[in-house]
Amino acid sequence: MSGARNPIVFVHGYSDQGKSWEKWCGLLKARLGYVDPELHVCSYVSLDNGVSIKDIAEAFDGALSARAGLDGPFDAIVHSTGMLVVRAWLAADPQRCARLKRLVAFAPATFGSPLAKEGRSWLGAIFKGNKEIGPDFLEAGDRILLELELASQFTWRLAEQDFFATPPRYDNGPDTPWVFVFCGTGEYRGLREIVNKPGTDGTVRRAGCGMNVRMIELDLTQSGVIARRRDPALAASAEIAQRDRVVADKWLNVGIPVHLVGDPAAGENVDHASILSNPPAELVDLVVDALTMTEAATAPGGDPAAGYRDWLAKADAAARFRRLDPQYQQFIVHAVDERGDPVSDYHLQLFRVAATATQIEAFDADVAVYSGDASYRCFHVDIAKLVAPPGGNPPGLVIRLIASSGTPYVAYLGYGYEADQTDPGAWDASLEFDATALATAEFFRPYTTTLIRLYIERQVVTSDRVKPPDLLSWDPSAPPMV
Repeated sequence: MSGARNPIVFVHGYSDQGKSWEKWCGLLKARLGYVDPELHVCSYVSLDNGVSIKDIAEAFDGALSARAGLDGPFDAIVHSTGMLVVRAWLAADPQRCARLKRLVAFAPATFGSPLAKEGRSWLGAIFKGNKEIGPDFLEAGDRILLELELASQFTWRLAEQDFFATPPRYDNGPDTPWVFVFCGTGEYRGLREIVNKPGTDGTVRRAGCGMNVRMIELDLTQSGVIARRRDPALAASAEIAQRDRVVADKWLNVGIPVHLVGDPAAGENVDHASILSNPPAELVDLVVDALTMTEAATAPGGDPAAGYRDWLAKADAAARFRRLDPQYQQFIVHAVDERGDPVSDYHLQLFRVAATATQIEAFDADVAVYSGDASYRCFHVDIAKLVAPPGGNPPGLVIRLIASSGTPYVAYLGYGYEADQTDPGAWDASLEFDATALATAEFFRPYTTTLIRLYIERQVVTSDRVKPPDLLSWDPSAPPMV
């Protein structure tokens, strides 16, 4: 046993307990010689309707302070919601990044789970709720489940706080954690297969596990007001060009992909539960390498990131993607007006543009609307047929937003808009990317998550510019005094 070796903290997922880590604790003892004082397993309360993930993150910090041996650097191994707990802990204080040296994530709920909405139902309370008689009997952890919903406001804001933070929380350097992300290629079997959804391990989406994350902000307002605010050079422009309407476009500054494990073609089924209880030998080897290769890289005079780079090359995430025919990508969209207020009633469409424009119907075939705020939505798309074949020419792309205010007095006006004659309060906006721009931007990228914030303009409708809007009018002049 190396005296300099970091202790490992284990953080489980929603509705689980620390005992789920027994298999992995045994494997690390057998393969790397860890002993009990180096392995710290916690259990937290998730089936309480008043508890949030940030509450658990704060409790995690308090538990670290109270535990002997955890006042310095440590490694963490997490499962499912445990990833959000540790990320929320890191996001709360940038100084914590230097303490967490390695973060190994099994099937992390990095952007939630499609099962979270079902969990909030009465049926979810029966099957997943707290069965212990007491004040929280049959509570299912409503607040946590709301945060775990696809396209939740919590996961969007957390991404802003850690993936795109300054200083960066993850940069593949010695002062931020090295991250290793894994997800199974199998699904639930037996009675539980009823909850399986395409592109998932039974609980989380494979495309939503990794940290290959991008954020794009598009100014679809009629006047280009967002672009004018962001860029002083555009403030006095008579017209805002399409290229200037991409007001933000940034990736997490390092690539942290999901590594898919298990080979369904060979009968190897790794789902959300079995990745803990029955991990394949391939996964165990990858985790052992993750811990040992980055440990060796910290030797005096060595490159602290060399071991991590070598591990990424050896694990070869891209080759693992090719094991599966579907090539999923996740798009999380937040629609707001120029005031920053949510746009809750909208429809988003994508069109290929070659000789003619053809709608990409697969884009909106699987859409999840966040129940806490309908302006947040998640689109899960198999992009295998949307990208150009090797050597082929990619088509252009048009993004079209159709929004309704729900009232004839107010309308959403967008760039390149057309009025919807069937709904006086509905208008649309569109923005086109040519083939070159699209290829350069790599808009379609398998097993990644793209956050897109769309801005559209909200205006009070007037039928005649020389008259007041219909929403407000002047009362007739008072009769003269007699």
